[in-house]
Amino acid sequence: MSAPAALGAYITRGGPLHALRPGAKLLGLFAFAIATLAMRGWIAALVALAIGVTLALLAGLRGRDFWRVARAFALIGVPLFIFQTWNAGWERGTEVIADLLALIFAASAVTASTRASDMLETISWALTPLQRFGVDTERIALTFSLAIRMIPAVQDLSREAQLAARARGLERSLRARTVPLVLRTVSQAQLTGEALAARGIGDAEAP
Repeated sequence: MSAPAALGAYITRGGPLHALRPGAKLLGLFAFAIATLAMRGWIAALVALAIGVTLALLAGLRGRDFWRVARAFALIGVPLFIFQTWNAGWERGTEVIADLLALIFAASAVTASTRASDMLETISWALTPLQRFGVDTERIALTFSLAIRMIPAVQDLSREAQLAARARGLERSLRARTVPLVLRTVSQAQLTGEALAARGIGDAEAP
């Protein structure tokens, strides 16, 4: 059975991207992000979005899994599109939203087709040369691990906040959806920090 598909969740069913090495996928994601941000215009943004969607489908994001990623983005995407359209026109609004969604789908494709352990091992290996400069590569890898694990958790919190707002008849209120999400996300981050500190992780070394 596949894992819940969200940004940061690995999908066990195979696909063309599953066969690629994690390093190749991370480099590809980096190159795609640079190209997407470098291209200007709403048409180029839609092309990038089409590529991002294709990558997500190749990684195994289908049906409910696919729309779960899209719905999570909609919470910030819709207000951002409205603001950009009001401020700079629909062309700019389309460009910004399509670029962001393209990057989210591309990142989802990488995380859905790569085990977290393999990704972290690749990142640690890539950072190995920095150890001679005193860089704690294990701590950096831990940071990536926490970030990957937190993204699905934040998506779940976002969905719960949206359901709570709908239950109170406030589904159209941006404040009713975002304020509880921010507060619960900060609380979750604090609990994570306290758990790490209890294990002696993240404490500054005494001089």
